[in-house]
Amino acid sequence: MPMKIYINGKLYDKADAKISVYDHGLLYGDGVFEGIRSYAGNVFRLGEHLDRLWNSAKAIRLELPLSKQEMAKAIEKTLAANGIEDGYVRVVVTRGCGTLGLDPNKCSDPQVIIIADRISLYPDELYEKGLEIITVSTVRNHPAALNPRIKSLNYLNNILAKIEGLQAGCIEALMLNHNGQVAECTGDNLFLVRDGRILTPPMEAGILEGITRDVVIALAREQDIEVRETPLTKHDVYIADECFLTGTAAEVVPVVTVDGRSNGGGTPRPIT
Repeated sequence: MPMKIYINGKLYDKADAKISVYDHGLLYGDGVFEGIRSYAGNVFRLGEHLDRLWNSAKAIRLELPLSKQEMAKAIEKTLAANGIEDGYVRVVVTRGCGTLGLDPNKCSDPQVIIIADRISLYPDELYEKGLEIITVSTVRNHPAALNPRIKSLNYLNNILAKIEGLQAGCIEALMLNHNGQVAECTGDNLFLVRDGRILTPPMEAGILEGITRDVVIALAREQDIEVRETPLTKHDVYIADECFLTGTAAEVVPVVTVDGRSNGGGTPRPIT
């Protein structure tokens, strides 16, 4: 069965799913998106994902053409059309077709695109053995220039860091912010464990407010594990007992080496 892609209320075969080359989402990365998981036919934390999508759109003055309820139904429709119960959903909203200039007021008809597929971000063995990562020189976007809490279609900052990590033989990489503090990885939030406490950078460090990050914090506190959202440096990473990453696609993946320094003896540890 060919994959079905949702575009503006209609389902198209993958080969026929198209938007205009004049769409500002393509020309300028002008748009927003969400990555969402589905487990056993249930969309995970859909309300939180839609809230973040709406907040991202509001921040860039993009009016979504659907209500949250209509978007939720469209996501469920796309999953059903592709027969996917355990999978990944990418929701994209572009500014729409416009001119070759930057002016968003000359754009019309925002495009709502929903892709339902299966995803495996990292090989299974890395969830057992852990990731090796490095710190890259590419600095996380300054939050006063482009707030990383906006999940926009322009991911060039992350891509440049990803390229730097891949060139060093690592499939994930740690990014610092403009103050030299730990921000996040190219596609995941970062957590440390030290003396039984969980540490993670705060929003002010210039990070995406991850849905999975929030779930992990809530689950830890339910188990009476102290969680601190606090500024962190590379030194904190190097001396941590454990390190792990979280994200919708990644879920929870252990990190065993950062810049050649092992965390917890180089194997995934209990809290992770």
